Amino acid sequence: MGKTVIDGSAGLKSLVGKDLGQTPWTAMTYDAIVKFADATGDHQWIHVDKERIAKQSPFGKPIAHGYFTLSLIAGLFFQLVEIKNFGMVINYGLNKVRFPSPLKEGQKYRLSMKLAEVKEIAGGVEGLLAATVEIEGEAKPACVAEMVFRFYTA
Repeated sequence: MGKTVIDGSAGLKSLVGKDLGQTPWTAMTYDAIVKFADATGDHQWIHVDKERIAKQSPFGKPIAHGYFTLSLIAGLFFQLVEIKNFGMVINYGLNKVRFPSPLKEGQKYRLSMKLAEVKEIAGGVEGLLAATVEIEGEAKPACVAEMVFRFYTA
């Protein structure tokens, strides 16, 4: 499936209420979990201590940090869309975030996104995006977030 093209403010507005697509499935790796732990200093055992996880964790495997799962959305977003006729796009923040299910090492995940609304701002438009990080074969997603992106004209 090709990328959804967002062509300027009018193009963005035409996508309100529509799905922007889904990324391909990607496997969560232990190496990625450890790299995130190293980058943030969050080495809680449920993420990185395989020996203890095997004995004590209800999840049975290392799990990705919730904030790691959330942080994947920004990069995955640009796998879904092709941006045209904007000078820049910035991640302006979040309104709501939940982590309904842990994303375990070895599980496959993907981003599904929908454009909920668009409003005018100085120098561009602001889009509210409903982002879901799905887990293959699981009823509950790893992350659900309302993301705010700002699209500034060239």
